[in-house]
Amino acid sequence: MSLSRLEKDIIVFLQGNKEESFSVDQLSQIFNYRGTKNYKKLIKALAFLERIGEIQLTPEGHFKAFSSNEEVVGIYRANEKGFGFVSYEDAESDFFVPRGKNGGAMEGDTVRVRIVKHVNPATGKGSEAQVVEVIDRKASQLVGEFYTFNQDERQSTGYVGYIKPQGEFPDETKIFIRPDGIHPANHTICIVEIAEYPDGHKPNEMVGLVTKEIGHKDAPGVDILAVLFQFGIPHEFPKEVLKESEAVEQTIQPEEIQGRKDLRDQLIITIDGADAKDLDDAISLQKISDKEYHLGVHIADVSHYVIPGSAIDREAYERGTSVYLTDRVVPMLPQRLSNGICSLNPKEDRLSLTCEMVINNQGQVVKHQIYKSVIHSSYRMTYSDVNAILDGDPTLRQDYQEIVPMLEEMAELHDILYQMRRQRGALDFDAPEAKILVDEKGHPTEIVLRERFTSERLIESFMLAANETVAKDYLGKQLPFLYRIHEQPDSNKMDRFAEFISSFGVVLRGNTEDMAPRALQEALKKVKGEDYEQAVSTMMLRSMQQAKYSEEPAGHFGLAADDYTHFTSPIRRYPDLMVHRLISLYLAGKPSNKEISKLEDQLPGIAIHSSKMERRAVDAERETDALKKAEFMMDKVGESFWGTISSVTSFGVFVALPNTVEGLISIQNLEDDYYHFNPDHMLLIGERTHKIFRIGQRVKIQVSSVSVEDRQIDFKLIEAEPVEGIDPKVIQFSTQNKKKGKPRKTSTKMDKNLAGKKVVAKSKSKRTKKTKRKKY
Repeated sequence: MSLSRLEKDIIVFLQGNKEESFSVDQLSQIFNYRGTKNYKKLIKALAFLERIGEIQLTPEGHFKAFSSNEEVVGIYRANEKGFGFVSYEDAESDFFVPRGKNGGAMEGDTVRVRIVKHVNPATGKGSEAQVVEVIDRKASQLVGEFYTFNQDERQSTGYVGYIKPQGEFPDETKIFIRPDGIHPANHTICIVEIAEYPDGHKPNEMVGLVTKEIGHKDAPGVDILAVLFQFGIPHEFPKEVLKESEAVEQTIQPEEIQGRKDLRDQLIITIDGADAKDLDDAISLQKISDKEYHLGVHIADVSHYVIPGSAIDREAYERGTSVYLTDRVVPMLPQRLSNGICSLNPKEDRLSLTCEMVINNQGQVVKHQIYKSVIHSSYRMTYSDVNAILDGDPTLRQDYQEIVPMLEEMAELHDILYQMRRQRGALDFDAPEAKILVDEKGHPTEIVLRERFTSERLIESFMLAANETVAKDYLGKQLPFLYRIHEQPDSNKMDRFAEFISSFGVVLRGNTEDMAPRALQEALKKVKGEDYEQAVSTMMLRSMQQAKYSEEPAGHFGLAADDYTHFTSPIRRYPDLMVHRLISLYLAGKPSNKEISKLEDQLPGIAIHSSKMERRAVDAERETDALKKAEFMMDKVGESFWGTISSVTSFGVFVALPNTVEGLISIQNLEDDYYHFNPDHMLLIGERTHKIFRIGQRVKIQVSSVSVEDRQIDFKLIEAEPVEGIDPKVIQFSTQNKKKGKPRKTSTKMDKNLAGKKVVAKSKSKRTKKTKRKKY
């Protein structure tokens, strides 16, 4: 970031007089910047330096050198409203970066920030920082809609138009387009190469040139393509990858079966969605006695076909995962593998890796074996058919009479495994998941909720059992491995969650410093069936760490599992493919010291990259859902619906409709009163009427406006069911005490008035970072 001579002189002067502060009049005399014109220049320079964090403004309105020299380097996460957050490794929570203090940083940039303040122990609010330098830009290209200039505008600006970029940018952000690239037609979705990035002077302006036209914004499929380009997700396979895949035989050769256990005479089936084409898991079951079950989980041996270092392998690593969007799947592997020889299609021989488990009636794996196999799936079952069979459908039970007893025993075993996981404290959020149905042009026609019944849940139970068994096996062998970990929640976030749920009369028991999954499970149980159940569940999820991949076993908090990995989906997840590769290496014999050393060097990078690619896929899927939901609501402007408040913020309340569509009721549109935001209990409280808006409250709304471009849906409040059991005066009194700096407690008079109970979650002063393996 380049500074003017005056700006540099101000910094040098104030740094040389750190203990003093100076008014604008004093500085105008010191720098001889008198007169209206110079005075305005001085004020502009001071305002800019204060905004970028080089100097600070005192309560008296004077300027002084920034007192804090504490700086950290982290990753900037942008918000479309102009503020952002910076996360770095050693931080317990992110640093908040206010609007205007980001120094021109964009989503994913590596930045240096100066810490303005740390967590306030009285209020529990987070740290704040200002960006002082953008060290590394994540994006060299952006995607957006082109708006053309007329001839006069082109001559006066030197640009052919501007692009409004997709992503976390304020509405006013523009990329002005130079004339030396492509000149797109108006409203074309384009890829633009950035030539000049935003800075502290012009935080919402960039300059670039168009390098590719994706298509007109209204053309079928262009919106989804734009999302793929926006997140840098490759959607076409390079020629060398396709060439390699064409060379892969689609039938198993006799020599490939040698050394494998032949399970082709066993009754093995697959259970998947009706539209699934990449079938990577199959199951078998024999009930040995009233006390034991013999479960086989057979996973496609993708590692047999994807050779390390090959073009297919390199492309799979770069993609990291298959991406599932509303109208298409972007696969990790070419279809000749994913839907062909690697897919466990019925009535065909397939190579697999088998995890064979003997499980007792307490859900404990008492014996297991992991080996290479060859299988022949007998039936390709769908979730809906299996559910119907288990519900007693006479026609389907007759059609599939050979496997009905096995399916019923599978349901038995699933129930045992489920109860075992519940007893040890595993969390089951069971959040409603929407499926957006689209027509042949990609327009959404319906939003339906995906429901999970016994067949979906039993597959989940069996895959969890296999993943856990494989992780335990190779941890015990003390060999390099790749794990799926979910670390302990941050204690500060747990403190805030404990206070939040106290307003619903829910006590979070235990120590937030070392929270047990069982305590959170109990909290979820207490809100089961309530209007605010999903909101509490969502807030709990937000209070947790994100699951990720690691070469170090650290346990899985959400599953309350000591050890866990991803073994069951190698067609669509690169970490699973890597786990298969490691198993195959270890099954072949003890690896050499050289091989172990190489793996110890490789696995950390693979884990980090795989976690990033997973996050990218999730973000793209969410962006696509938001896009299609907004498009679905376009013709419903003016219509009214009942919904539930899903989030409360300082700028309004979000309302979720039964079909999972969310919209915002802006605080500016709550015109009957002036509302104050209570962040601890996430409430809006009317100053005069004392009316309360809270999470879980039922409200009737009218759809007032929809912007597909911004993925934004705005609601207007029509009616709200009253909130009972909360005294707004008690809340306001408590909030005032906090503002005066009184110590924050996890059990307060306010909590007793709100809940009739006392919050017993406790926190120590500082949570130290844990690196050891967590036992549950």
